[in-house]
Amino acid sequence: MKSPLLSLPGAVPAEGVDEDVAAHYGDLFREQRALADGTGFVDLSHRGVITVSGDDRLSWLHLLLTQHVSDLPAGQATEALVLSANGHIEHALSLVDDGTTVWAHVEPGSQEALIAYLESMKFFYRVEVTDRTADTALVHLPAGSIAEVPEDAVVRETAYGRDLFLPRAGLEKFAAAVGPAAGILAYEALRVERHRPRLGFETDHRTIPHELGLIGSAVHLQKGCYRGQETVARVQNLGKPPRRLVFLHLDGSEVHLPAAGTELRRADDGPDGRAIGFITTSVRHHELGPVALALVKRNVPLDAPLLAGTTAAAQEVVVEP
Repeated sequence: MKSPLLSLPGAVPAEGVDEDVAAHYGDLFREQRALADGTGFVDLSHRGVITVSGDDRLSWLHLLLTQHVSDLPAGQATEALVLSANGHIEHALSLVDDGTTVWAHVEPGSQEALIAYLESMKFFYRVEVTDRTADTALVHLPAGSIAEVPEDAVVRETAYGRDLFLPRAGLEKFAAAVGPAAGILAYEALRVERHRPRLGFETDHRTIPHELGLIGSAVHLQKGCYRGQETVARVQNLGKPPRRLVFLHLDGSEVHLPAAGTELRRADDGPDGRAIGFITTSVRHHELGPVALALVKRNVPLDAPLLAGTTAAAQEVVVEP
């Protein structure tokens, strides 16, 4: 869903899956600082929105998701995954229940596949799954924001701020009242700073939750069966994940950031050495400079200097080896 806020002064469209919202509105670092200070908002209206209603919604979702949601209190935000039979991450949901309906936002364009899976699992349960993307826009208010929330918004409040599910028709009015808007690049820079993985960025076809540090936040270890649980339990009890998420401080003298997918090598082995991982997201942060998230092999020493292509990089632990 292409955002009408792309018509705001200075708006530059983002790329890739985020192309339907603004990358920035003319000043990336100013927008980052505003969000860090608790002002402005981020247009995330390109993200998919689904709802699940009906008397059985929580007990039914509890059977399908990695999170414990059977007794989820109204208004309490949580995160959950849908795994493959082999335990690989297929979908990531950011959830809240408003007392009658579960609202979830997901990666742009992923809602159709998720809904198809959910519909295939309805059986005799009293649930209704609906794609609300066409009529509902997601916006993000940063932590500390004192902006007034519209009465018709569903609020999902976390430590990082508030996600608002707004009627799409009211998006421009909201922007005029709450602005200034910050682009997706500012939002992404703060996400990377907080070591927060994103589906399709920090994940590939074989990613398991342990590699990204999602045990606890999105995966509950003391709940009943769900698809992929065997892999989660086996890794938790008997082994270690093959890879781990790391935060990287990149050489600030380089003009260009290493792109997602750039291979990582140990600096001692040089640019022709064996690849030990790859960049997943790289950003320019208003205080930290160029930084990135990456996946590396679990046994890479924590103090090993790395090369991202030809760019020097130093590790900061996110997931313990």
